[in-house]
Amino acid sequence: MRLFRFGMPNDEHPGLWHNGQGYDVSAFGEDYDEHFWETDGIHRLKAWWEEHRQDCTPISPTRIAPCVKKPSKIICIGLNYADHARETGASRPSSPIIFLKAPSALCGVTDPLVIPVGSQQTDWEVELAVVIGKKAKHVDESTAMSYVAGYTIMNDYSERHFQLADTGQWTKGKSFDSFAPLGPYLVTADEIPDPHGLKLWLSVNGQMQQQSHTGEMIFRIPFLIHYLSRFMTLMPGDILSTGTPAGVGMGKRPPQFLQPGDIITYGIEQIGEVRQQAIAAQH
Repeated sequence: MRLFRFGMPNDEHPGLWHNGQGYDVSAFGEDYDEHFWETDGIHRLKAWWEEHRQDCTPISPTRIAPCVKKPSKIICIGLNYADHARETGASRPSSPIIFLKAPSALCGVTDPLVIPVGSQQTDWEVELAVVIGKKAKHVDESTAMSYVAGYTIMNDYSERHFQLADTGQWTKGKSFDSFAPLGPYLVTADEIPDPHGLKLWLSVNGQMQQQSHTGEMIFRIPFLIHYLSRFMTLMPGDILSTGTPAGVGMGKRPPQFLQPGDIITYGIEQIGEVRQQAIAAQH
């Protein structure tokens, strides 16, 4: 199934994408939040849909909201593609580099990217995001994929000055409002049997910047879930963003960063494509 959420902020609703058409499934009575995931919501929704699809309203929403409602945390993996590590001048990591992105950075994929006040180094990073489907603690690598609800796209936008200079704190440079667009869809795990076999790409103003394959990950998803669950409990609905390939603005010679008015288009095979516009923050 392909799940999405729609509507204006503070008035968002669950939707289901079926045969090229979006449907409002608010009558199911639940949103895609922690309770939904931890109570086997995907299978319950699938059974409900088979019985009630004829009663669901087709929709063409103007705003696509984040495909998960209020995850408890957004966990990101740094330098998880070897080519990206090289372009930043960093060594290939011997273990996953972990940082957190504030949940307040979450936004819809039709929302604009808001370049922060005073920013000169706002950068792009297309990433495959994993949505955790059940509580995970001290998970064996061999069973880790059973904890995956599905997959979506996240752009791990980064303000490099605040991330790497100015006392250099990654979370600080990655948690501005709008720096975690999530969607357009959550594609359930059964529809993507091999998440390490997907093409991903990103362009700015029509010029291709990132073009790679999830098979290039240094640390793959089963190991990441196993590893992370040693240090923190992964909750249903948590987002695990798995890293970005080469082609970020910081790695250009000279560096290239986003400006108000820029159009950022990005996507992942079997999931979808997103188009956002960058705007300046309003004081």
